[in-house]
Amino acid sequence: MCSRREADGFIERGWVKVDGVVATLGERALPHQAITLEKSAAAQQTSLVTILIHKPMGIVSSQAEDGYTPAVALITPQTRALADRAPISFSRDHLRGLAVAGRLDIDSTGLLVMTQDGRVARQLIGEDSEIEKEYLVRVGGRLGANGLELLNEGLSLDGKKLKRAVVRWQNDDQLQFILREGKKRQIRRMCELVGLKVVGLKRVRVGQVMLGNLPPGQWRYLRADEKF
Repeated sequence: MCSRREADGFIERGWVKVDGVVATLGERALPHQAITLEKSAAAQQTSLVTILIHKPMGIVSSQAEDGYTPAVALITPQTRALADRAPISFSRDHLRGLAVAGRLDIDSTGLLVMTQDGRVARQLIGEDSEIEKEYLVRVGGRLGANGLELLNEGLSLDGKKLKRAVVRWQNDDQLQFILREGKKRQIRRMCELVGLKVVGLKRVRVGQVMLGNLPPGQWRYLRADEKF
């Protein structure tokens, strides 16, 4: 129901009990003991936000590097999308503990998810995550006779076979990629293995959540009725 870091925070606040006694951080509990959580913890989880950003090129997803701007710096009251229908008033508290749930490299654009909720992060980037991510990829070069087949199910990276992908042509120079994993620079490396060079990459969907018409450099809150 929460990440390890969130669980530590619940324990530190005295919201976790073992057999009715307030637990301490690092305490061991036996299988037969009853572990309970105060309602205050559930209330705090309800207040956690998830933010969707249309990341432009030249912006890094997380920590600032070499003078580049991190995506979190885009989250201001002025850059909130006018079409955002979520009934949430912006607060600086929403920037605390905000983590990227699936990075985009500096040369890529599109839907970037940032969340305070460890449950959302685990759903999107946990080891057992099966959430689809969809990309539109503009390429140069010539694809070999079995190149498309290899992109779909025949490639390995870092000595490990990739999960099956869905890759198909959108037009003469653009491919659609649907992946269920996110290794570092995965699409660019996959394309290199079949003789293609990526000249543009945009993430347009994460799970059931679409980038839609969210303008570049702007953001909105994930609504209560939206699920990945």
